[in-house]
Formats: sequence, C-alpha cells, structure tokens
Amino acid sequence: MSDLAIDVAEPALPEDQPARDLPARDRRGSWAPTWGLVASRMLELRKRRGLMVAVAILTFGIPVIFLGIRLLLHTIAPSSYGPAGSPVVFQGLSDVMRQFGFIAAATLGATAGTSDLSDGVFRHLVVTGRSRLALYLARIPAGLAVVLPCIAVGFTVVCLSTSFLGTANSNTMSFNGVTVPKHLDASQLKTWIDELSPSKMEQLIGGPPAASTDGSGPAGKQQATQLPTLTPAMIKLAADQQMGALYDGYLQAEKATVNPPMNEMVKIGLWIELEVVVAFTVGLGFGSLVGQRTVATIMMIVLEIIVTPLAIGVRIPHLINAQRLVVGVAMQQLSPAAMAGFGRGGGGPGGEGGLPPMPHWALIAVIVGWIVVWSGLGAWRMVRRDA
Repeated sequence: MSDLAIDVAEPALPEDQPARDLPARDRRGSWAPTWGLVASRMLELRKRRGLMVAVAILTFGIPVIFLGIRLLLHTIAPSSYGPAGSPVVFQGLSDVMRQFGFIAAATLGATAGTSDLSDGVFRHLVVTGRSRLALYLARIPAGLAVVLPCIAVGFTVVCLSTSFLGTANSNTMSFNGVTVPKHLDASQLKTWIDELSPSKMEQLIGGPPAASTDGSGPAGKQQATQLPTLTPAMIKLAADQQMGALYDGYLQAEKATVNPPMNEMVKIGLWIELEVVVAFTVGLGFGSLVGQRTVATIMMIVLEIIVTPLAIGVRIPHLINAQRLVVGVAMQQLSPAAMAGFGRGGGGPGGEGGLPPMPHWALIAVIVGWIVVWSGLGAWRMVRRDA
C-alpha cells in the first residue's frame, strides 16, 4: 500500500454555476467609499436631532417664516403692508440664506469631521479594516446630501414668492421723485434727461439745498436769500457733470424695482449652493484637523462674520494679494450681477474701499484651492491619527 499513490483533487465548480454565486471581493481596504458607507455617515448626521433642527432653521426656516409673516400682514392690511415678495426682499433673503447657509454648512462639516472622536467609535471603525481615507471621503457626499436640499428648498420658496406674491414689473420707476423709464443705458438716460423741463431736471439732480425754516424771522430770511437761483443752462451743466453718479443711482433704483429674470435666479441659487459646498468641505477638513467641533465651528463663524467683511471692505496696500486669498473675497467677486456688492458689509468688488477685481481664473483657483487644501489636511490627519 505504500507504493499506492492517492491523488486528491479539489472539487471543481460546476460549469453552469453563475458568477454571482462566487464570494464577493472584500473592498474594505479600498480608498473609494461605498454607497453603504456613505449612507451610514448620512444616517449618523440625521440622528443628531438638535443639529438637524438648527440646519433647517438656518437654511429654509428663516425665509419661510419671514415670507409667511409678510404674506399674513399683507392679507390683513394690504394698504399698510406691501406684498410678500419684492426685489429688495429677494436680495435681502438671498444674502441671509448665503450667510446663514455658510454657518449651517460649516457647523455640519465640523460635526461630521469630529463625530467619530466625540462618540468614541473611531477605534472601532479602524478595527473593521475600513480605509481611513474612505471613512473621510464618505463624509463629503453624506453631509452635502443633507444641507444642499435644505438650501434648495429655501431658495425655491424665495423665488416663488418674488415671482408670484410680489408686484408685477412695470416699464417705469420713481427715481429722485421723477418717473423714469426702465432699461435705459447711459446714453439713453442722458438723452432722456436732456429732454426734461428745467424744474424736473433740477429735481432729478437734487436741486439747491432747501431752507430748514419756513423763512420767518431774520435767520430764515437770511438763509432764504442765500439760496442760489439756477438758470436752465446751469441746471443742464450740473446734470452733465453728475451723469456718472446719476446713472449709478439709476441702476441701483432699477435693481430695487425689477424682479430678477429666471436665469439670474438660477445663477444666484447655484452661487449660494457653491458657498455651502465651500463651507462644508472647509469645516469638515478643519474639524478633522483640530479634532474639536467647538473650536472648528467658532473659527468658521469668525471667518464668515469678521475676517471676510474686513478683507472685502478694507484695502491694505501691501497685502492686497493676501486679502485675495480669503475664499469669501473670491466668492463675493464671483457673485451674479443681481447680488454684486450686496451684503458682507464691504464696498463690493472693485467698489470704493473694496479690492480690485480678480480675473476669473484666479477666482476659481482660490475657491478650488480652499476645498482641496482643507480636504487634504483633514484626510491626512484622519489617516495619521492614533486609534
């Protein structure tokens, strides 16, 4: 029997066995997050009820409540309260949603970047064999899937209120007390002003300063005698000299009385969503880097409320390029025409007291750089963190 060789072969799989019956390859070590991992991160954020309530209030809660109150007041007393929607309300609520959306997204990102540490489950996640890079990257789509729809709902309510609950657009508007046609360029406005009567032209440019008294008494009579009497030629000359300022004021008055077109609303909505994406990714990376949600949230609020308005509104001659590296400066200069110079307390892009405008490639480079650099720092810290 010793010379007898027994050949033991492994059992062969049947030829007709389908490939789906084969054991699946283990992807726990892959850096690419799976859908299940993303869904679990999303569920982890949604289970924080207090955080979700705060995000809801800061994103779509404020415009819904504000417009609801305006609609109720207009329904009760239409002669005393204007319609719920208007171009001015649209601009104001859009800027409020941008600012509070930034804070909400940054808070959500800081929470997502530190939740594993604060909950004490980071070691258990590492023990499962999951890639740390995949654990970090899964938080990006999970958090954005929570905050972006909230912003979209709030902004949709604002757009619908402006379009259907406001006053219809007219072809004229009141500018310095004078009825002026809309949609005029600089040359057309000058031609229209040249055809006005001297009294209307004087009213349009502001005219001489009025007496503070009714003219009774010596002081009033003396002030009344000192008021200059402008001839038609002097009024025409003053109008020509002030044409630049008049046209700027005309554009601002037109912006406040004309509802933005649909394409402009879409641009503003995408701009606000981009602001939220930047806030969340930077907050996530910063939170993961420092490992403390409170510190990361406070620093992001300081960036939005203090640093960005100062960088936009104060021009430091030798630090202009450093000011341009602030992501809020790039976002402000990238804002659509209906929102240019609105909010953040600065002089606006290229305005008085503000920074000179940057080329578009520089704006894109600054925004992408903030997203990539802070995401890289957060991922690096998670990969190197001790379990």
